[in-house]
Amino acid sequence: MNQWVVVVGGTNMDVVARTSAPLVAATSNPGHTRISPGGVGRNIAACLGLLGAPVRLVSAVGDDAFGDVAMRVTAACGADVGAVRRVPGAATGTYTAVLDDAGELVAAVSDMAVVDDLVLETVHLADAALVVVDGNLAHEQAALVVAAAASADVPVAFEPVSVAKAARLADLVHDLFLVTPNTDELAAVTGRATGAWRESAADLHARGVEHVWVRHGAGGSWMCSRGAEPVHLPAEPATVVDVTGAGDAMLAAWVAAWLGGADPVEAARAGHRAAAATVESPHTVRPDLAEEITKRS
Repeated sequence: MNQWVVVVGGTNMDVVARTSAPLVAATSNPGHTRISPGGVGRNIAACLGLLGAPVRLVSAVGDDAFGDVAMRVTAACGADVGAVRRVPGAATGTYTAVLDDAGELVAAVSDMAVVDDLVLETVHLADAALVVVDGNLAHEQAALVVAAAASADVPVAFEPVSVAKAARLADLVHDLFLVTPNTDELAAVTGRATGAWRESAADLHARGVEHVWVRHGAGGSWMCSRGAEPVHLPAEPATVVDVTGAGDAMLAAWVAAWLGGADPVEAARAGHRAAAATVESPHTVRPDLAEEITKRS
């Protein structure tokens, strides 16, 4: 039975520093730091595991202590990590972020070189219901995954991750099931202005993309499905503690709801509940995510 979600993407350790007072640039700021497993692909897989979806993570980490922790914690969330490659002599990737006292991202540095050692042969799609590809993949890797999914007739969801990564993989954004950009990432894929997101979504529909879920941050999101009018979904009210991982939880909840039979708009509502629950938590992947989504239903 085709039921597994195969997530192909980055795994790293998050180093997140938050100031305890309004941030002052170009100097030392008082605050606190936490270190925990992260990475877009890993976060999505961990959230799916917590939500009860059968999920397999395909990624690469170093043969080091950070890699040990990332694999142990991800497996404990319910994700299959058997297809994660441990690269001898390599360092597990890191994502270093600075948040202000309100929990909003100020700046971040992503060191994901180890993902270049991901091997496509570890991607098994015979039992897959969906493949999730994150933008941390090198172009050649992403192209191979998308081609393998097309050959196996498995739908693909693409999370662009950032403007730079969206631009790098823009030529692969066609004939996909779901694309989940913010307005800047969408502009990077289509070449249109950021404000022309409706036209950009129409461009992707013309390229064969079925659903374009456009994120507008505090302004909510728009679910744009081919052949239908875009539907606006307001953001769920939340008190921000840490925004890290919110978008990953959002996509994971969408996928879990879709697997359960929800239509794209219903699934997006579940995604917003997951995002709100995540920003109210200090955890990149909230351990009680399923319970919190249910409370907000």
